[in-house]
Amino acid sequence: MSLPKDLLYSEEHEWVKKEDSKVRIGITDFAQSELGDIVFVELPEVGDEIEADEPFGSVESVKTVSELYAPLSGTVVEINEELEDSPEFVNESPYEKAWMVVVEPSDDSEFENLLSAEQYQEVTEED
Repeated sequence: MSLPKDLLYSEEHEWVKKEDSKVRIGITDFAQSELGDIVFVELPEVGDEIEADEPFGSVESVKTVSELYAPLSGTVVEINEELEDSPEFVNESPYEKAWMVVVEPSDDSEFENLLSAEQYQEVTEED
């Protein structure tokens, strides 16, 4: 399982990459491997507000539909439109090509609820 050390993680299997005042969000390698082949990704619109621990979209695989849970609250400022035509990027490149949204966080204290790579690995070993 690939687990970049420079990212933060949620217990719901999303990753967060800090980029100046914004964050880029996607799902982890562990999550995509559990879901199987991704066939559809539903994302919010630019300008939408997302709330920490609340669904902000979904991914559909050949096995199931799974909700995406926001690791942080904030405003969506960019979405990865390539996933509409190429949902397989989630399986092929969960940390590079398959980022899902860029968000301007509204509450910096929520970063304290996120996990380091080591902490996230412990969570996946328990699952």
